[in-house]
Amino acid sequence: MAQTYSYRVRDKQGKIITGKLEADNEALVSQRLREMGYFVIAVEEERVSLTKKEIRIFQPKVKGKDITVFTRQFATMINAGLPLVKCLSILSEQTESPVLSEVVADVQHEVEMGRSLSEAMSKHGNIFKDLYTSMVKAGEIGGVLDDVLLRIATTLESEDEIRRRIKSALTYPVAMFAISILLLIVMLVFVVPVFERMFSQMGATLPFLTRIIMGISHFLVSWKGAVLLILLIVGGVFLRRWLKTPAGRRRLDALKLKLPVFGSLFHKMALSRFSRTLGTLVSSGVPILQALEITSNTVGNVLVAEAVENVRAGVKEGDSIARPLGQSALFPPMVTQMLAIGEETGALDTMLNKVSDFYDSEISATVEALTSLLEPLLIVFLGIVVGTIVIALYMPIFSLVTQFTKQS
Repeated sequence: MAQTYSYRVRDKQGKIITGKLEADNEALVSQRLREMGYFVIAVEEERVSLTKKEIRIFQPKVKGKDITVFTRQFATMINAGLPLVKCLSILSEQTESPVLSEVVADVQHEVEMGRSLSEAMSKHGNIFKDLYTSMVKAGEIGGVLDDVLLRIATTLESEDEIRRRIKSALTYPVAMFAISILLLIVMLVFVVPVFERMFSQMGATLPFLTRIIMGISHFLVSWKGAVLLILLIVGGVFLRRWLKTPAGRRRLDALKLKLPVFGSLFHKMALSRFSRTLGTLVSSGVPILQALEITSNTVGNVLVAEAVENVRAGVKEGDSIARPLGQSALFPPMVTQMLAIGEETGALDTMLNKVSDFYDSEISATVEALTSLLEPLLIVFLGIVVGTIVIALYMPIFSLVTQFTKQS
């Protein structure tokens, strides 16, 4: 989990600079500062008081859409020839997000104090990720900041579009599953006890299935049900905390890739993010070792990140990207072969973007197929659950009617 670190460094002119960065550990902060060309004097973890933590928890977050709009507008203003500080001033005033407005104002202040744009943005790592600041730095060095900002906006829009498609496709199945569970609980807690009192007054003999349903109802409305609910909540809290640890995150990511139906979707999403991120960084002029490091931190899956780190270690020793990547079972031969061709022809970024486009289309097709499969399965599930309860409740009534008919 990222922490905030205060740092004190000396630039190439000997000037002392202080600031803050967010990273997983102190070593990453020192490494990032050295990559910026600073001599590191001190790095300390910032101790945040309980009050500040509470304020931060309830502070509104910046939406991805707001950052995308900000980036595209920023690129347009830079391309039109407006001074950098003037662009930041205008964007700070016109952005709809109060949090982003404050961040941009702070970036403007840092730039006015003599810092580069990438350095000023890196102070706000929760808003401007490593991918963003590294590309901005490459754009500043190459004098193509407007082009780089347009690439960033396009990348953010592609990721937002994929998330939107998945969210839109799964909204109906998830809502239907939640309604099914809610309906089941309502029937067991409120409807079944009414029938039970009626059967008790009638002196009816209850079938086995009816006794099972009523036993479940008794359990849910008793103190045992309350204890079970508390245990589930506490267990969920501890599980969530464990999943945030390195071991828990690794186990979860491994499980995601092995799931029967959704594993393929998670795998394709990781490959698409890897290809898009690395391709965008390479095309923006970011050095390949730094691009691989950023990609491993943003790919979204620990196992894939470890494979990318192995590739980075191989490239550092003079190896190609495709060869160590091909040794990992997570990357299909199609990906490694296209990257090998890209390296040979000097068109690595083009090949990576083609791979990303391919997996984006595969993700869309997979999501549509899953949606088509889940909807009828949920309807069948709801029908079986409700039908079983209804049959169990009406079986004693049918039995009483049959006995009354025979007696008549």
